[in-house]
Amino acid sequence: MNIYKTGFYSSIMLAIITLVTFAFAITAIPISGSLCPENCIDYPYLDSLTHYPKDYIWMFLAVIQLFIYLIFILSIHYSSPENKKIFSGAGVVFSIITAIVLMADYFIQFSVIPVSLKHNETEGIAILTQYNPHGIFIALEELGYIAMSFSLAAIAFVLTGKTRLEISIRWIVLIGFIGTIFSFAGILITYGIEREYRFEIVVISIDWLVLIVSSILISLFFRKKLRSEKQTKNQ
Repeated sequence: MNIYKTGFYSSIMLAIITLVTFAFAITAIPISGSLCPENCIDYPYLDSLTHYPKDYIWMFLAVIQLFIYLIFILSIHYSSPENKKIFSGAGVVFSIITAIVLMADYFIQFSVIPVSLKHNETEGIAILTQYNPHGIFIALEELGYIAMSFSLAAIAFVLTGKTRLEISIRWIVLIGFIGTIFSFAGILITYGIEREYRFEIVVISIDWLVLIVSSILISLFFRKKLRSEKQTKNQ
């Protein structure tokens, strides 16, 4: 029962924190690169300190989101039947990769960049800052959210029941995974190495939308498991 409770509450919390993080992230409009609408900054992006903390709030929230996400995936793993643990275990592995890559990326970004700019310690800042459309920050985000797509896709091979709920969950995570792969291929073919923020924005949007919808549905799945277990105990 503790596994189902953890799964239920982590699913609800994940949906809420992802929605809030998404809302803040949308306000962080690119101020550099080809997607910048106006008042853009150029290399070496030293004029970005005025955008702190507005453009960084969503990263704080994303770190919290990732902690909850790990618990969410672990709950699915420990509640899965023995013959499905190879798939749920793969989901856990990819979720750990996701968390390590993205947590490091975000924590370095809001802990290092603003204070370095404040003290005029600008050497190497350009390659690290989020405002560089082809910098390390964007590359790590792309890697992290690709790994998240794989971890979410693994759920489809764990929840293989014939109920409408499980079928819906499978379709959502698989469509998200397919969308990630095809969008990466399409953007890579169209823009090559000059893809800038394009794939980052697309993959984050896909993964977070899948997280919001699938975590709500999976909370219903865990609630059904809880009710079923309670009824079994009362008989």
